[in-house]
Amino acid sequence: MAASFRRPDAKRDLRYGHKLLPMTQDDGELDSLVRKRIRALRVAQGWSLEELAERARLSPSSLSRIENGQRRLALDQLVTLARALDTSLDQLVEMDTQDVISNPMIDGAHGVMRWPIKADPGLTVIRQRMTNPPPDSPARMRAHPGREWLVVLSGVAVLLLGNRRLRVETNQAAEFPTMLPHAIGAAGGPCEILGIFDRDARRGHKGEPKPD
Repeated sequence: MAASFRRPDAKRDLRYGHKLLPMTQDDGELDSLVRKRIRALRVAQGWSLEELAERARLSPSSLSRIENGQRRLALDQLVTLARALDTSLDQLVEMDTQDVISNPMIDGAHGVMRWPIKADPGLTVIRQRMTNPPPDSPARMRAHPGREWLVVLSGVAVLLLGNRRLRVETNQAAEFPTMLPHAIGAAGGPCEILGIFDRDARRGHKGEPKPD
């Protein structure tokens, strides 16, 4: 029978000298997830059982039993494995999220769809369709703290950045600090962009006029 994952407060297993993690109701699922995650991270690194075992100071047979659910997980082993796999203990034992799918918030005033990024509330993803060219007047270019990244999904966009005029074609991306005066618009027909804004960049665009 597969051994189960245990979390703090830790109890000591006198047979192995390891601190075992107490069980909660959800730990059966988490136990399986952690074991799959260890194996997936090892495979992603291109390491054999022997190679990861050496890095984690475990025997290959012990590591194999950990991955296959035949050996109980212990806190000190997880710490060592996380370090060997170049991750953190928190990431290694993170529960699977139930909220995988999210719907966009529609911003009718600016003609955009917006998705917050749950793992980093400071970031916002925006999808926008543009039909107008960028402004002719430098006075209409914006500058503000932050950073933006965008990719053109269809059509061609024109990015005004400082003194430069850049043509961004379908599947091309642009990334820039928003302290540079900037503006974006369509070139020769409608275009659609997907942009990622950090908190400062998003704040800098609040209240701007709708581009179309």
